[in-house]
Amino acid sequence: MNTVSPAAAGASALGGGAAANAWLSRLKGQARKNGEASFFFYDSHFKAPAVKVLPGEYFVDTEDLLIQTTLGSCIAACLWDRTANVGGLNHFMLPEGNGESGRYGLFAMELLINEMLKKGASKSRMEAKVFGGGAVISGMSSLNVGERNTNFVLDFLKTERIPVVSKDVMDVYPRKVCYLPRSGKAMVKRLAAASDALLQQDRSAVQKVVPVASNGGSIDLF
Repeated sequence: MNTVSPAAAGASALGGGAAANAWLSRLKGQARKNGEASFFFYDSHFKAPAVKVLPGEYFVDTEDLLIQTTLGSCIAACLWDRTANVGGLNHFMLPEGNGESGRYGLFAMELLINEMLKKGASKSRMEAKVFGGGAVISGMSSLNVGERNTNFVLDFLKTERIPVVSKDVMDVYPRKVCYLPRSGKAMVKRLAAASDALLQQDRSAVQKVVPVASNGGSIDLF
């Protein structure tokens, strides 16, 4: 696993056993907001409680619960306020779309920032790490879904004056991301091949874009 920020020490410090089980039980029993990740489990590799963020979801916390997601052309933005020790991660599929959905970048970013503010973060102190945007489906590179996602999130963060301190984006690799929200530490692993579920996820994103015949390889969203 390629380390973007060393998180192994922080993850292992969470520990296992009865304390981890009690933590997971408490998390599973709490009510969740719309779009908030809710798949909690014990990660045997890191020996720590974890939550999996699916497409369209986010998770924000002040504790170093291990936040995980897997990306193809999708993007995960990890935001952190080092003073408030608040961090969060989202997972979006396309820059824009109809309706309020965490599957679309603009809504996903606003949702993540707002939830961090509610937990005591300040926008002026936020910093970002960005992952994903890979071209993982052979023959679909002309649609540039991953590139569009990457350009969107980098432009959004620049406009909002949130500095990007680390990124691993585009290319052809699917990625697994692990993030510790209290310490802001992240790890990314470039995967050798995309799983069937990840490929289906990316095909779903591709189906929502259509080439514009009069303008080469550009696309519109519908």
